[in-house]
Amino acid sequence: MAQAGRVNDVELILPGEFGAATRLSSKALRLYAEQGLLVPAGIDPATGYRRYHRDQIPRGRLIARLRVLGLPLARIATLLELSPQARQAELRAWLAAQEAQLRRRRELIGALDGTAAPITAAPRLRLRPSRKLLCQERRVHIGELDTFVTDAQHRIRARLQATGVPCDGPALVHFHGFVTHDSDGPVEVAVAFTGSVEPVDDLRVRLSPAGTDAYLPVAEADAGFPDILRAYETLEAWIDANRLLRLASPVEIRPGTDGALLDVTYLISTSGGS
Repeated sequence: MAQAGRVNDVELILPGEFGAATRLSSKALRLYAEQGLLVPAGIDPATGYRRYHRDQIPRGRLIARLRVLGLPLARIATLLELSPQARQAELRAWLAAQEAQLRRRRELIGALDGTAAPITAAPRLRLRPSRKLLCQERRVHIGELDTFVTDAQHRIRARLQATGVPCDGPALVHFHGFVTHDSDGPVEVAVAFTGSVEPVDDLRVRLSPAGTDAYLPVAEADAGFPDILRAYETLEAWIDANRLLRLASPVEIRPGTDGALLDVTYLISTSGGS
């Protein structure tokens, strides 16, 4: 809590003077006082005027510089309590994370470049039967995707084998949301089976309806992130150009057809096709 101070104390200065010394506006000073980051050293009991101590100027300047970096107030509050060496280490770690994020965004923009080499395979249509699936779903970022897909299908196949059910079909990886470095969309890994299997733990059984898939084989060279986004764009553009409708989330079938690493597929409706 702010303590009452003497107006004629030469070590106490007005908010305007303090703001000029720290490059902080009156609005910012009020906000930082409310947040407890920079509480006035004294309040004149007669006038209610706030006073800052000259020793608070370095703290005010530090807050101003941290705000220029775009850091949230909660993080600034933590940094203010650290030693200069620890604060520098935290800021360098934050900067490395920002640079990594910028690099990922640059890669993503590059993958969306329409002048990049096109996917050589052509989209196609095929019928798919109704099928029962044993599935596991989890929210993952792109860096966790391959490990999750591998581990999930091993668990699923082990469960099917333990029940005496054939499980040599491909893995079906359903993307129910965007999966990037910054977005952990839900991913569902499934294996089709015939017969009867009791779900266990986080494995569940569901029915996938029959229908028509639009699909695009993707070679290993084009399957890494973010390059694979070009395969999705190619298939989506083909679906739109043929006036077809996507009915569900995309599915990657691993392995794909014709020696491809995977097929990108969409369940579509052909009722509006030409």
